[in-house]
Amino acid sequence: MTTVGLVQINSGFSGQHYFPYSVGVLQAYAMKHLPSPGAYEFLLPLYRRLPVADATRALRDADMVFFSLYSWNVQLSLTIAALLKQQRPDITLVMGGPQVPKRDRPWEVDAFLRAHPFVDLTVHGAGEAAFVDVLLTPSRDGWEQLPGVSFTDGEVVVTTAPRTPLKDLNTIPSPYVSGVFDALMAANPDERWIGLWETNRNCPFSCAFCGWGQLESKPVLWDLHHVYADVDWFARHRVEFIFCADANFGLLPRDLEIAKYVAAAKQKHGYPQRLSVQDTKNVKHRALAVRQILREAGLNTGVVISLQSVDPGTLKAIRRDNIKLDDFQSIQAAFAAEGIETMTDLILGLAGETYDSFVDGISNVVAGGQHHRIQYNNCVMVPDAEMSHRDYRKRYGIETVWTETVNIHGVVENGDVRERHEVVIATAAMPREDWVKARAFAWMTALLHFDKLVQIPLVLAHRLTGVPYRRLFEIFTDGRLDAQRFPILTRVRTFFEDKARGIQSGGVEYCYSADWLGVHWPADEYAFIELARADELDDFYAEAEAALAQFVPDLPRDVLRDAITLNRQLLKLPFQSEGAVVELSHNVWEVYRAALAGTTVPLEARPSRSLIPRSRDAWDSWDDWYEKVVWFCNKRGAYLHGNEPLGLELAGHF
Repeated sequence: MTTVGLVQINSGFSGQHYFPYSVGVLQAYAMKHLPSPGAYEFLLPLYRRLPVADATRALRDADMVFFSLYSWNVQLSLTIAALLKQQRPDITLVMGGPQVPKRDRPWEVDAFLRAHPFVDLTVHGAGEAAFVDVLLTPSRDGWEQLPGVSFTDGEVVVTTAPRTPLKDLNTIPSPYVSGVFDALMAANPDERWIGLWETNRNCPFSCAFCGWGQLESKPVLWDLHHVYADVDWFARHRVEFIFCADANFGLLPRDLEIAKYVAAAKQKHGYPQRLSVQDTKNVKHRALAVRQILREAGLNTGVVISLQSVDPGTLKAIRRDNIKLDDFQSIQAAFAAEGIETMTDLILGLAGETYDSFVDGISNVVAGGQHHRIQYNNCVMVPDAEMSHRDYRKRYGIETVWTETVNIHGVVENGDVRERHEVVIATAAMPREDWVKARAFAWMTALLHFDKLVQIPLVLAHRLTGVPYRRLFEIFTDGRLDAQRFPILTRVRTFFEDKARGIQSGGVEYCYSADWLGVHWPADEYAFIELARADELDDFYAEAEAALAQFVPDLPRDVLRDAITLNRQLLKLPFQSEGAVVELSHNVWEVYRAALAGTTVPLEARPSRSLIPRSRDAWDSWDDWYEKVVWFCNKRGAYLHGNEPLGLELAGHF
């Protein structure tokens, strides 16, 4: 009997771990298609990070071990493999997954195999059929006949012809329904599982930064009975959170029916409780309809509108010009009209993007109605993406640095291996200092606008004077503020610039604090906490008011004062259980709320005394506030009292 080990190591989130879906699919496919499946014993898959010695011990009895390599597990997986080969020279180690170099990049395949001589075989592309072929061909004498693999033969690296893509997904059984994970769940009864789920594969788009899509890569589908059976399994096994790995959920007409089926399952069984999907880019009406179904069922998670860039030249360079920008603004407006909060993705460091085009893009996205969150992602190289190809790098002058991989709000793991990723820190269009300026600008907009510290004054300044958001943000970022008059704002700007330069030198993206929950914070949230803990918020607001008064002279001073006062009192802070009374001379709250909704309310001189109730949202410790406000409000931007969709408005005048 051949003993087979399977390794797909995933990160944990809030005490939960993903099912090892990729290797589970391999096992399910093999059990259906092997001529003698009883001749194979499959060990329980390794699915979470653990010490190398423990992982090696769990795999020591295997004859063959298959690793699924992703950016979050590649270093640990390779370290386990190296020790395993040292202890068991006769074991066969096979690597697949996105971190395996593409077969059409022979220089990368060669470098990978020579850097990791303990790896016996690599599989390029989808792994189900290849898995069966390798199980049936355990000796390297027959590997030259297998399609889509690479291995070393003496001093020569051999790469075979490509494998024909799998066109009928219904030949792949569900690892859930077929019982692949039953033994794993029984062995880990206290684990809170996260479901990984596919209803189709492939992406019709070919974005250069992404390895997901290929040119003319049309989706291939599982039959609906397969899809629905998975949903029923999740419901019966009380799986709370489902991550749907479809590239564009809502692209296909049947996605509406799938969303309805999940909603019905929750209504009947109470599970799943959340469904995370990657929203389609081009079909506005269906994307909105899907989100309405999920919201009404209580399944909704954050809606991400993936722009990545709004610069036409950059969009062409990254092969994303087939997705119309007007459609994004239309989708955003439609979601806003339904009261569905969205986030917008932008990537820093894309080919052709300049400092000016990047910050103008931010300004236009905010002006177009995005006031909840822009998620700024540093461009990271993906091994099978066009952007990581050596010719593409040379064409656009891309400079990169390897840094330790750290998750946002992630804990420091005391494991013996750390993961790394390759971050773009300059291009020909955006030299190193421009990248620093752009990165600092992004953090400053996050702090001021999306963490809501100064959002009300900024929105009113834009609405009442017409000053572009870029010019408003650059008041705080371009160094014009005198350091002696504005010491706090200067310190925050310098902190962001220094952090950006630290990344360029190989530093991690986030800011760790042992005292603040022991997690890694985005730089803007770190600055927010620091201002609050140092009791500097009053001085911060005084400086912000003075800066806006100096450089936006057309905004009436009494209106600015109202906006600053209101923003300061609405900001959620700990140790505030009693309501605050705010005296205003204008209807700035109504003007602000109308602007967020994309409508207009005229400014009026209307004196009022208003109550801001705080009793519902009160935090009696710093740790509670760090977690419930600064962390958990990140995606919704709900940092102000009365800022949630179903939250409190300012109580009536009295």
